[in-house]
Amino acid sequence: MSSSRRWLCTVCGYVHEGDGPPECCPACGALPDQFTAQDEPAACTAAAETWHDVGAAAELAQREVQPVSAGCATLALVHRNGVFTALSGSCNHAGGPLGDGHLDGSYLVCPWHNWRFDCQCGTGEGPAAGDSIATHAVKVDNGRVLVNTAELTPRTRVPREPHPLTRTAGRGEPGGPAADAPLRVVGISTTNMDVRNPRYSTSDKLLNAALTRAAAQGATTRLIRLAELDFRACEGYYSKSSRACTWPCSITQMDPADGMTPVYEAFVQ
Repeated sequence: MSSSRRWLCTVCGYVHEGDGPPECCPACGALPDQFTAQDEPAACTAAAETWHDVGAAAELAQREVQPVSAGCATLALVHRNGVFTALSGSCNHAGGPLGDGHLDGSYLVCPWHNWRFDCQCGTGEGPAAGDSIATHAVKVDNGRVLVNTAELTPRTRVPREPHPLTRTAGRGEPGGPAADAPLRVVGISTTNMDVRNPRYSTSDKLLNAALTRAAAQGATTRLIRLAELDFRACEGYYSKSSRACTWPCSITQMDPADGMTPVYEAFVQ
């Protein structure tokens, strides 16, 4: 009998089977310490319903958004219009640190990929529509801000189909090409030029010669010219955290019309 255990991602609900939690959640990027064994109580269970002093109200009111520790939980503390609210510190999308985010009107914006949640009730907007993050009760007592570790409202996450780029199938596998299907060769032209007024390119000539040779050998070939595509440049999320650089790219997830999609498809599919 297998001794593997089931581990639940407390950010998005993904279930992993194994001797221990994964290095990161494949669904949202959460770290191993954000997984709990399903056959064991969560480490913070005993701390439920507990009020935690997170600091002086006068000091905490100087910032609109900041991370605070309450027991073993990291929360996002928001101060808006003279009122404190507390929400989960982890974004539903990829586990981004909401306490490092900012306010846009009444919405708490994740610093990683700009998912937005109402700073009072936790409901999502835009890409996060249908989702919500947990909220926690807050009170000010004798000049100190107290946050309750128990969830006032729960985290919810609507079912979403995996992005098409995550559905890979190898040769001879269901959904993939036949084991004896012709090889597929893609050429990516990176030549930067005015497409309407093309110039001669030695690298493009070499690339076309290679594709012609591959076709003569029975391969299925495809040429993609980056100069003909309209795509957004990398927005640098990796510089914030390696886990913030997701696959598929966050730009591709948010913008199905992004021109890099056919490039990714050519290599992945």
